[in-house]
Formats: sequence, structure tokens, C-alpha cells
Amino acid sequence: MTETYDTDEQRIIDRIKCIAFREARDAGATFINRQWVAEKVHRSVRFVTDWWEKSYDQCFADYSNAGPKLKLSQASQDIIRKASGRQGKSCSVVAKEIAQKQKEYITRQTIYNYRHREGLKPFHVIPKPLKSETHISDRLWLCDWLKDWTEEDFLHLAPADEFFVWVVRRSNYQNDRIWARSIDDIEEDERYREMVKNQACIGIFVIFTAKRLHWVIKEKGESWTGQYFRDVILTNT
Repeated sequence: MTETYDTDEQRIIDRIKCIAFREARDAGATFINRQWVAEKVHRSVRFVTDWWEKSYDQCFADYSNAGPKLKLSQASQDIIRKASGRQGKSCSVVAKEIAQKQKEYITRQTIYNYRHREGLKPFHVIPKPLKSETHISDRLWLCDWLKDWTEEDFLHLAPADEFFVWVVRRSNYQNDRIWARSIDDIEEDERYREMVKNQACIGIFVIFTAKRLHWVIKEKGESWTGQYFRDVILTNT
């Protein structure tokens, strides 16, 4: 059953109830069992099992620091912190680095949990939606151009797309992930590589039909705008 109440005070009360119900069962109330108690205190059966055999004094103990101890040495923690704010330092990579330097063999999940415990978050660049005035204008122009087309016209539609050959490898969101508390903690050179704009590249436009393939290499300095498409691409096809 879902644990509805989750304050320290309510947990203490529910612990006491579990013990009291168990004592009533021992005194002869045979209808009482773990499931029955769980329904009465609105807790899980596991909660009842953990508490109804304990003493009343234990109900008031401080369990805030209970749980498994951190398995990372101070040196390993320092390696994880040093890897923060830098590219190429995934949990798996850091785990291998710790194994090589400290001879400690821990899983990437342990490092992942530690990073979250320290308040670290993964960052990467998310492309902005294509909602500029130019993009909106191009879409409106296309709709106006196609509004009088018939079914026969659409059978001759030529799919087209553009792609780029990058001089510097374009960011891979998984491999270029950076763990940091905030973007201000990312080193300047790393941030530049992560958030670089207008990388040098060769743009290639491809358009094809069932009978013909046409491609154009974009001239240096030109942009993929609606005007460029109409003046260069359409006039050369």
C-alpha cells in the first residue's frame, strides 16, 4: 500500500501503532496480521514487517544517516570532481580512470549516483526550433505555392534536403555530455567546443525525382534561405 503520510512525526506514530497491533495479536487477537496492520496505518507491508517486532524506544531513534555507506575513497571523489565541467568524462570513462589510478573497481552507476548526490547535472546544446521570421516566411511561401496543386501535380513532387560536411566534428550529444552544477562551472575552452556556432563546413543540397538527381554545393558565404532556394536551386533544375 502506498505510504500516504511521510513526515517524521507520522512515521513515529505509525511505528508505535505497528508494535501495539503486534502486541494485541500476541495477546489473542488472531485476526491481526501484517496486511491488516498495513491497511490500518496506511503503510506498506514491508514497513509493518520492519517495525512491529521492535521496541517502543527504537521508534524515536534518528535514522537520517542510515543506509549504505559511500564506497568511494576521498581520492576517487576528487577524481570525479575534477572531471566535472569537462567533455569526455562520462561515468564509464571516470570509472576506468579511477580503476587505473586508484585500483578501485566501482560501477558507473556508483559514479552516477555520487554526481547526483553532489548536485551535478548533465549539459549539452539543444538546437533551437526553426521559428525565425525567415523560416516562417519560407513555409508560408511554400504553402502559397502549393495551394492550387492537383493530385497529378503532387505525383511530380521532388523531395529535397541539405546536409553538411563539417571541418570540425559536430557535437555528439552523448559523447560530448558535460557534468557540472551550472553552465558557469564549464571551462571556457570546453564550453566553446560544446557551444560553438557557425562551424566551417561544406553545404550540399540534393533534390531528386523518379528520373533525375540534382545536387548543388553551396557557395561560400551563402545561406540556406528561401531566396537562395528560389534563385539558385529552382532556376537550375
